[in-house]
Amino acid sequence: MNSHFYAMLFRMKYIDRWALMRNTKAENLSEHSLETAFIAHALAIIENKRLGGKVDAEKAAVLALFHDTPEIITGDLPTPVKYFSSEIKKAYDDMEQVAVEKLLNYLPEDLRPEFAAIYNEKDEHILKIIRAADKLSALIKCRNELKMGNREFLLAEKSALKAIESLELPAANVFLDEFLPSFSLSLDEQQ
Repeated sequence: MNSHFYAMLFRMKYIDRWALMRNTKAENLSEHSLETAFIAHALAIIENKRLGGKVDAEKAAVLALFHDTPEIITGDLPTPVKYFSSEIKKAYDDMEQVAVEKLLNYLPEDLRPEFAAIYNEKDEHILKIIRAADKLSALIKCRNELKMGNREFLLAEKSALKAIESLELPAANVFLDEFLPSFSLSLDEQQ
């Protein structure tokens, strides 16, 4: 039997994000997922090294890599649309669950439980880290667009920052304080 799972994952590069916004640089789902994984890994390490946590940083990175893979099937529904009403949000959540099942069915049966565990993670704390990483990635995108003079991202930047703060995750605050400022610097300024 041929498995289509990885061929489908490699289609993430064709799913553009921020569809309702004018972008100076397009961002696809592959780029976003990799950046979110980098950040989730960093948040877990920050929590462990500085805040006495016991988060599996590698698991956080893997969960972040897979967090948006259902969008290969559903597409990236813009946030204002996804959260327009509770009915739309529920319908999207249901559609996303169908997409997860479809992706899992592309795997050979003996491998499915390993991947089902990724898609069905229950640890609320590690999921909070993934949400924070996702929002930090969005914040970085917004700040990069603003740096290029694209005011289209002004409200999205405020919204992403508010979402990060609402998570009340100390590791995210460390990332904001210590790592985020470098994103506004040129390559020469980072030397």
